[in-house]
Amino acid sequence: MLKIADLTGKFHTGEECALLLGGFDGMHIGHRMLLEKAKTLNLPVGVMCISGGKGGADLFTFSEREAIFASLGADFAFELDFEEIRDLSPAQFADLLLKEFSPAAFFCGSDFRFGKGAAGTPDFLGTYTGIRTDVSGLLELDGEKVSSGTVKKLLERGDVLGAARLLGGPFFVRGEVIEDRHVGRTIGFPTANILYPGNKFPLKRAVYETRVQVDGREYRCITNFGSRPTFHNDRVLTETYLDGFSGNLYGRTLNVGFVRFLRDIRAFSGAEELEAQLTEDIGRVRRG
Repeated sequence: MLKIADLTGKFHTGEECALLLGGFDGMHIGHRMLLEKAKTLNLPVGVMCISGGKGGADLFTFSEREAIFASLGADFAFELDFEEIRDLSPAQFADLLLKEFSPAAFFCGSDFRFGKGAAGTPDFLGTYTGIRTDVSGLLELDGEKVSSGTVKKLLERGDVLGAARLLGGPFFVRGEVIEDRHVGRTIGFPTANILYPGNKFPLKRAVYETRVQVDGREYRCITNFGSRPTFHNDRVLTETYLDGFSGNLYGRTLNVGFVRFLRDIRAFSGAEELEAQLTEDIGRVRRG
């Protein structure tokens, strides 16, 4: 029912801790503020994730979220399967947290709900457990609600800049570089290809400016997310050309961070026309 990921190698489940409660399929700026509050207690901080909920595909996979949480100073993450907890009463859900952890405080947003029928509220949690429950109100940025749902709407439009403002950092995909047809190499644009996780929310299929770090160096990149109509290939990939990189990346795990939308995907008359377009794309990226 519950999977715990120790992000520091130092956390012990029996020790007193602070818990961030919510879906946390992403980590937007409102979530980051909650985490900073929790860290002021000088206790190990854990972040809850729910997989398979009614919100559909998650912004980030659990392994991607682990990397985000660790970079922000969380000590552990724990994942709950929505299908396994959906019929728990609010009291049973609270009891589960008390059984698995020794929480000194809970931190959540005012819209956090739990238990069957979403009947549990932050007020109930604090009253039932007798544990400090710190509740933060909903956050707005430039008149826009900061939420995972808002981020998803931006990504559907290809607005990765807007999504990054709400997330506090770039939307990214993490995965292992696989071998493909080597078409890019034949026209001077070899690409690092990553299969997009099936359980991850898909952004608009398009061509983007991206960033990738390899061995401590950051590369400016262009990424085609989607199919490759010029070569009649409908397989969905994250295809990334790293400007200035030479070497073999097969089998390595990369983070591809989306910086800005460049253009829609379209079919070209052939390899020569595609090469000319990619040359124009990388020129735009170099100019900034």
